[in-house]
Amino acid sequence: MSTESSPVVTERADGVATVTLSRPDAMNSLDVRTKEALLAALRDVAADPEVRCVVLTGTGRAFCVGQDLKEHVHLLAENAEQLWTTVRDHYNPVVELIATMDKPVIAAVNGVAAGAGASFAFAADLRYVAESAGFNLAFTGIGLSCDSGTSWSLPRLVGPGRAKELLYFPRTVRAQEALELGLATEVVPDAELADRVAEVARTLAAGPTRAYGAVRRAVAFSSSHALADSLDFEADMMTRTGTSEDHRAAVDAFLAKERPTFTGR
Repeated sequence: MSTESSPVVTERADGVATVTLSRPDAMNSLDVRTKEALLAALRDVAADPEVRCVVLTGTGRAFCVGQDLKEHVHLLAENAEQLWTTVRDHYNPVVELIATMDKPVIAAVNGVAAGAGASFAFAADLRYVAESAGFNLAFTGIGLSCDSGTSWSLPRLVGPGRAKELLYFPRTVRAQEALELGLATEVVPDAELADRVAEVARTLAAGPTRAYGAVRRAVAFSSSHALADSLDFEADMMTRTGTSEDHRAAVDAFLAKERPTFTGR
């Protein structure tokens, strides 16, 4: 039996699943093993009804610096087919899970987030960023287009003009500038990041999970559809949440002048 530790670790507590990239010596870069482990972990927590909020974070100095370039160079030398399939096989489904699972996702950006690592954070609902952390859209610096949903998420956060600037001229956007641009939800002192994220995650996990999922879907839908279609979709989501146990419990609590208890159902 292998004693090699997993590059991705999942912990569950109080309705929160924390998915941690755990290759600190490689700055949590993404080799094939890590990509496959991350995809499996996200599929697992997305499907788990007991998980009502997901936190994605890293260990050591980095959140995630994107593709493992040492492995990439090796695969280039072999002209390996995996070079050209990994976006569809790994990166795309990872980002789709982060962006669309039926529960809120928080990125706890503990250090540098570059390339696909930055894209993973941008796909989350909220980004709590350590003061020492930053983002770098490093793709064109090595002669590549962007991937991992960057073309979708980045313009929605900062606008298309600024998105292209950040992609054309890669640089590290420090935490405070990231906050000013809209890339960060909140900047937190490094030593306080874990506690702050845990506080927010517990709050979300105790909330109306089904409503959060519907809001995620509605916001994503409306960004690429006309008003009439978006109104129809909102009506569908209102029906979905209006028939939920959480809605009935909240109405009963309101009438009784009590705080509602949500179950995510």
